[in-house]
Amino acid sequence: MSTSLPEQTAAGRLDDPLDHLPLRERKKLKTRRAIQEHALRLFTARGYDATTVEQIAAAAEVSPSTFFRYFPTKEDLVVTDEYDPVLERLLRAQPPELAPLEALRASFREVFPYVFQTDMETIRTRVRLIAEVPSVQARVHELMRGGTLAVLAGVTAERTGREPDDPRVQAFAWAVMGVLQAAMYTWLDGDGAADLPGLLDRNLEFLGAGMPL
Repeated sequence: MSTSLPEQTAAGRLDDPLDHLPLRERKKLKTRRAIQEHALRLFTARGYDATTVEQIAAAAEVSPSTFFRYFPTKEDLVVTDEYDPVLERLLRAQPPELAPLEALRASFREVFPYVFQTDMETIRTRVRLIAEVPSVQARVHELMRGGTLAVLAGVTAERTGREPDDPRVQAFAWAVMGVLQAAMYTWLDGDGAADLPGLLDRNLEFLGAGMPL
């Protein structure tokens, strides 16, 4: 996968950086996306608690055992996405002279317009379920340390010559996660009418300015 992606195509649509995965990985990703898309559709139509794993597997035309190879828990259908590896590559491609927060803002400016353009409804559904379903909230917190937070801490540590578990690196990563989540909930509370990438960038700018009030 090229670190310069996503790119603007001639038709004006952002290129999907995941198109550049090897064939085997693309096939696996296609199956995972199909399962997740059917699950989110059923959650919206029937409710999270009323939708079973068996119903989701049947809709996606896979067996329950195949379902669990891709999603260890029902909650993972909501909290799993495919953008952490993309963000990690973009972060590592930023010029070394950029401060960690500016490197993050530059990376997010590349990846979030693509995410927003292609997955806006999916994002809205996922954020709503995270906000409303206690078991999903719990799974988010369970996985956070090994997901986006780990990416942020790992790359920040590399750029600053520190260790990922350095208290300042951890504080920085958690602060970034906090302002990102604040932007997501502001966007959801406004019925998704706001510019999510813009909200994210303004929150990061606010963080970088020391959060003056």
